[in-house]
Amino acid sequence: MNPSRSFEVGKIRVGGRAPLFLVAGPCVIETEAHATMIAERIAGIASSLGVPLIFKASYDKANRSSISSYRGPGLEQGLRILAAIKKRTGLPILTDVHEISHVGPAAEVCDVLQIPAFLSRQTDLLVAAGRSGRVVNIKKGQFLAPAEIANAVEKVAGTGNGKIILTERGTSFGYQNLVVDMRSFPIMRKLGYPVVFDVTHSVQLPGGEGKSSGGQPEFIEPLARAGAAIGVDGVFLEVHDNPAKALSDGTNALALDKLRPLLEKITRFAALAREADAAPAPRVVEPRAVAARKVERRRWRAR
Repeated sequence: MNPSRSFEVGKIRVGGRAPLFLVAGPCVIETEAHATMIAERIAGIASSLGVPLIFKASYDKANRSSISSYRGPGLEQGLRILAAIKKRTGLPILTDVHEISHVGPAAEVCDVLQIPAFLSRQTDLLVAAGRSGRVVNIKKGQFLAPAEIANAVEKVAGTGNGKIILTERGTSFGYQNLVVDMRSFPIMRKLGYPVVFDVTHSVQLPGGEGKSSGGQPEFIEPLARAGAAIGVDGVFLEVHDNPAKALSDGTNALALDKLRPLLEKITRFAALAREADAAPAPRVVEPRAVAARKVERRRWRAR
């Protein structure tokens, strides 16, 4: 794939020919101690492998399946926790915003404001995020074709903010199922912005557990390998030390102890993809030129 534009997120650079970066963390802040522990553990793994990291966690999950589902500590307490993690680890921070009124406070703390997939057509929210000046990560809605994300990009870019990331997280396939169309990555990359593959949400089974979503985490690795091989700029993984006990999205989360071996594999695929993309195109000899050289050789032999 052709390289995207490149820009800085905190202390890391994304896009262009930059190495594969990772967006990772728990789906939602459960406690300050737990979120901090996950951030430090992921940071240690990523640093040891040379993988640039953006820490991700939500202060509020407004689109839960059931009204009884855990949503998080809320805006004020959640942003306080994220600010403390940022100060402690030095990591750039990503969180999602569901309301226009949350954009300003979130932008004061976080480096990346994420537009949830279900809200990827909400004009006022996209414009507000763009005007914040922060990097805006737009998740492509499960109901959108890859080319349609251009409309969301236009809403953010129209504010003068060109620091945009596009994230694929699967497409609805019948009821309670998602599929990933690998064509979406080069299609979205044509817009000129870094493209991220949200692997763990792509193995989600929406509403599959009745009052919560199910998941197929056994497919995290093969999908992550495929995305890295195609040349995505970044990979998004929800990571938890005990997915069975997670308060949100545990059924599709990656277990923390599986993060290092997965990164070791997909970074090799990503490096090969970048090497292939940077290689000069093979010289193509036109058939007429070949024929002309054969005629010239015959003439030379006949002399």
